Amino acid sequence: MPGPLSHLTVLDLSRVMAGPWAGQLLADMGADVIKVERPGVGDDTRGWGPPFLKSEDGSETRESGYYLSVNRGKRSLTLSIEKPAGQVIVKKLAARADILLENFKVGTLARYGLGYDDLKAVNPRLIYCSITGFGQDGPCAPKVAYDFLIQAMGGLMSITGEADGRPGAGPQKVGIPILDLMTGMYGAVSVLAALANREQTGRGDFIDLAMLDVQTAVLANQAMNYLLSGRTPQRQGNRHPNIMPQDVFKCADGDVVLAVGNDGQYAKMCQALGRPELATDPRYGRNADRVRHKDELMPLIAQIFAGWKRSDLVEAMERAGVPCGPINSVAEVFEEPQVKHRGMRFDLPHPNSGQVPQVKNPINFKDARLRYERAPPLLGQHSDEILREIGLSDGEIADLRGSGVV
Repeated sequence: MPGPLSHLTVLDLSRVMAGPWAGQLLADMGADVIKVERPGVGDDTRGWGPPFLKSEDGSETRESGYYLSVNRGKRSLTLSIEKPAGQVIVKKLAARADILLENFKVGTLARYGLGYDDLKAVNPRLIYCSITGFGQDGPCAPKVAYDFLIQAMGGLMSITGEADGRPGAGPQKVGIPILDLMTGMYGAVSVLAALANREQTGRGDFIDLAMLDVQTAVLANQAMNYLLSGRTPQRQGNRHPNIMPQDVFKCADGDVVLAVGNDGQYAKMCQALGRPELATDPRYGRNADRVRHKDELMPLIAQIFAGWKRSDLVEAMERAGVPCGPINSVAEVFEEPQVKHRGMRFDLPHPNSGQVPQVKNPINFKDARLRYERAPPLLGQHSDEILREIGLSDGEIADLRGSGVV
């Protein structure tokens, strides 16, 4: 069964993470994603290691773990878009494509004759998604941005980390490039929405997607808390700003996360702990009251949990229907029985290493399938194949390679 997007072609001119993440999502759902890379160098992330994938003889390849995490399912074409011959090839590819992804600095592709208006003239049905740090206009538009900078500028680091006055206090970035990933998700959603609209209008569209806009949008409840109250949210460590009790607690032999989500779960927790009076206490019975009295309640819970073995506590909470669990390392995640059951880790054949590990797309269709047929490509692995598809002869391809275009 083909993937649900197997009828689509994506021209992916992006690199690093946000654009490639969007491209990988589309590839997993069956789209033919052509990844355009610089000859001899490729995507910056190819060199963002160690670790690097090891070949079958034990030597390191040029594929970093970073690169391998976001480029599954694509075909790689090396192409110098700074050269006129390269620009001609991009236009030929765009004429056949449904979607174009790019994350160059504002105005760069237009200078090469590859901006939206240029390619719209070649293909009016093309959906052109431009991903930048700050958007196509405004005082910051020309600036370069990376995930770390946007986490800082967009307020995420101000609400992530231990609270002031506690050990280890200070702003922290999230442990994954969350803004790149969220921007990639918004990118995939936006191009699919534009495709649905194209079915009605017959026309493509231009999508201006900015990482700082994404970060501002995904402040979500924290943004609304501020807008409603006028009070600036503060770092609270692992505590939730609106729901209590949610935090990391120490047991006698390790840490657990407790994530009580409503008054019913709180009452069940108290019963399971043998402390039903904490549920009937007027200071703690309702969530709003628990939030107001959190500085009294949380030390009480911490004192109770400290007397429990971690496995016994987790089991007691599970029996009571209260969300509670251990803090897994990344290694432990892949040993988690549920993660194994869902098949989240798998391998793909790779021309250099024999196999390359991958993490499954979490989307599961009932009547369609995701496509896992191609490992993240070697640099230029599919150049000849793609160029032949747009009508170039072997001689023409050899000439382009000789002149440094591919």
